[in-house]
Amino acid sequence: MTTPPAAALPDPPAPVSRAGRDLKSAVGVGVVLGAIIITSLLVRKESFLVVVALAVAIGMWELHVALRNVAVRAPLVPAVAGMVGMTWAAYVHGPAGLVTAWVVTCAAVVLWRGSGRLDGAARDVLGGIFIATYPPLLVGFAILLLAAPDGVDRMFVFLITAVCSDVGGYAAGVWLGKHPIAPTISPKKSWEGFAGSVILCVIAGSVTVHLFLGHPWWIGVALGVAVAVAATIGDLSESLIKRDLDIKDMSSILPGHGGIMDRLDSLIVVVPIVWAVLTLLAERPL
Repeated sequence: MTTPPAAALPDPPAPVSRAGRDLKSAVGVGVVLGAIIITSLLVRKESFLVVVALAVAIGMWELHVALRNVAVRAPLVPAVAGMVGMTWAAYVHGPAGLVTAWVVTCAAVVLWRGSGRLDGAARDVLGGIFIATYPPLLVGFAILLLAAPDGVDRMFVFLITAVCSDVGGYAAGVWLGKHPIAPTISPKKSWEGFAGSVILCVIAGSVTVHLFLGHPWWIGVALGVAVAVAATIGDLSESLIKRDLDIKDMSSILPGHGGIMDRLDSLIVVVPIVWAVLTLLAERPL
């Protein structure tokens, strides 16, 4: 009797951290995304606008699809067209241009949805205004940072400090996390992780504000604390949205990360804070 061939053993699962991430995929995707962002900023800063517009458009599509879980059919076309307008207006005309373009976008969403059946129209309009505000309006503050004469340097301050918030919070949370901040919303987000985020953000903020912008270290300390708080609020806000929509990730287009919105969640809340701190403190004579 011939011995049947041994069944092929399944491939070992990818290493997963205590925080639930596929580390190999997460690091690889993170490196690629970082390279795209840095290259666009260094080659020509206007090319960063294209990268931002593409990322935000995908994020808006993810939100549009996710909202269908609660029977909200948010108008996507006017919201995405408005996002492009907000990006251009913020870069060319500053804060007034950004706000004006956002108001026009909201009006376009109302008119677009109002041209169809009225059943559920109010709910759909509110959903459309939501995806036209979060993330496009908030990301517009990144464009305001970029539009400044030293915009590339400001963007590096923002990006490095924001990434350090994620890294510090992740590392401290994995190694030391025992006390959840909001267990019903995000059980893996801990006070220990928040402390790690604050510490690394303060270090990154003080170094980058002085190195890139030539301002005193204490502005960087204020920036670091504000970034850590805003990033945590952004993470918890997106977790709350996903729990309400009964989904784990916004999509699965980024292996190890989920969707674009799962990566933008803290950044889009952080960037208005960075813009405000640098506008109020770094541009005043000291």
